Amino acid sequence: MRLLRLARIIAISLRFGLDRIVLEADSSGRLVRVWSKVFFWRHFNEPRGVRLRRALESLGPIFIKFGQMLSTRRDLLPTDLADELALLQDRVPPFPSDEALALLEAFYGRPIDAVFRQFEREPVASASVAQVHFAVLPDGTEVAVKVLRPGIGRVIAHDLDLMETGAALLEKAWPESRRLKPREVVAEFGKTLHDELDLMREAANCAQLRRNFKDSGLLIVPEAYWDWCGPSVMVMERMTGTPISQIPTLIEQGIDLKELSRAGVEIFFTQVFRDGFFHADMHPGNIFVCRDGRYMALDFGIMGTLNDVDKDYLARNFLAFFKRDYKQVAIAHIEAGWVPPHTRVDELEAAIRTVCEPIFDRPLKDISFGKTLLRLFQTARRFEMEVQPQLVLLQKTLLNIEGLGRQLDPELDLWTTAKPFLERWMNEQVGWRALLREVRNEAPGWTAILPRLPRLTHQALLDSHRSRDEIRAQLKDIARRQRHDRYLILTLGLLATAFAAFELWRLFG
Repeated sequence: MRLLRLARIIAISLRFGLDRIVLEADSSGRLVRVWSKVFFWRHFNEPRGVRLRRALESLGPIFIKFGQMLSTRRDLLPTDLADELALLQDRVPPFPSDEALALLEAFYGRPIDAVFRQFEREPVASASVAQVHFAVLPDGTEVAVKVLRPGIGRVIAHDLDLMETGAALLEKAWPESRRLKPREVVAEFGKTLHDELDLMREAANCAQLRRNFKDSGLLIVPEAYWDWCGPSVMVMERMTGTPISQIPTLIEQGIDLKELSRAGVEIFFTQVFRDGFFHADMHPGNIFVCRDGRYMALDFGIMGTLNDVDKDYLARNFLAFFKRDYKQVAIAHIEAGWVPPHTRVDELEAAIRTVCEPIFDRPLKDISFGKTLLRLFQTARRFEMEVQPQLVLLQKTLLNIEGLGRQLDPELDLWTTAKPFLERWMNEQVGWRALLREVRNEAPGWTAILPRLPRLTHQALLDSHRSRDEIRAQLKDIARRQRHDRYLILTLGLLATAFAAFELWRLFG
């Protein structure tokens, strides 16, 4: 089975000329010329990005998913390949409804009609690892039921093994490929896929995001119904809205597109800087708009997280960019630990200035926030910066947000929209506001500790005194043992000398 799958992968790769794409990375061009003579009958009229996308589509759902993930790694891929892979849509043919019913009945342990008042056999959406059916709970609640593809775990494990083998062979056969880190890319893809295979994890992500935006006037998130959820099944509130890509319909509904685009930016920065927990798969298929103008988020398999260090790093960088303070950008990189501490600030500052000055000569509305962040990563890589996975997810999401925003409002100035939010966030992180927040957060703990503080202090002093006495006793015991050992050795030495003298006298006396 594995050999047949491998043969199919090789055949499709040769048909679409993926071998040529790899060999073209050889700057000398010799490998391409030799390979072209071996496969002299092949001629390709389509650009290499199109050929790569079509090959992944031919290889099936897992490779489509792999292509989508690759499209986010613009720090590794050439622009033409990343742009074409970004066109891959997460829509694949659904699996038979009978298989979905069998899986659900096996999970619930009873017929589907005994679980749901109504269950629509035809799926409403289909993706790489799961598909969705509409249903009605016994109490009349309308829900969406997400079901994993049967046997998808085995398929993923099988294809990942082949990908890992291919990546290892590529690195050995062609050392230049190591700069693309093929094995690390495959490992990252595998981790993402395994996370998506646990629908309980996705339901937990959904619940967290819903809690973060409770009573929000900007974003609504469906409720997960835990009594019906499991590792392979997720049941959530059925949402009704218009896909954000259907702009004519939104206009007919009276939605203010300019306001909608600004709200999308605010939602993103709220998730990133307020919560440190953001929806990282915000392509048009996962974003809908309600009739009241609020956003609606779906599909929570891929979520990004940022800690306080990440958030501080990003906010300081963005604000420094607004002011063209490249020295501050360089210092932020070093203090955050993203580049080695021995990095010279002036050299990193000069490199960042070289990248950014041409950007700022253009109108702000024409500047891509996401691409600027990408160029920052690429520049810092020259200074041994290792881009963190959470920042790659952030950059991918930022590009999605920027694309959606400008699709709604071509005049959207993401910089101007984001700057007040970032400045407000930074003001809350430093100064008296931050101090008051920390005091408020720590106060409950202090109320429990303060009454016990005198006793705890007295106990600590006693423990310290007792520890010193114990150390003195131990040192005395060690000294006593050393003296005993010296006496013992001296006595044994004297006895041995006396015995040797007696034996010499007996032999020669």
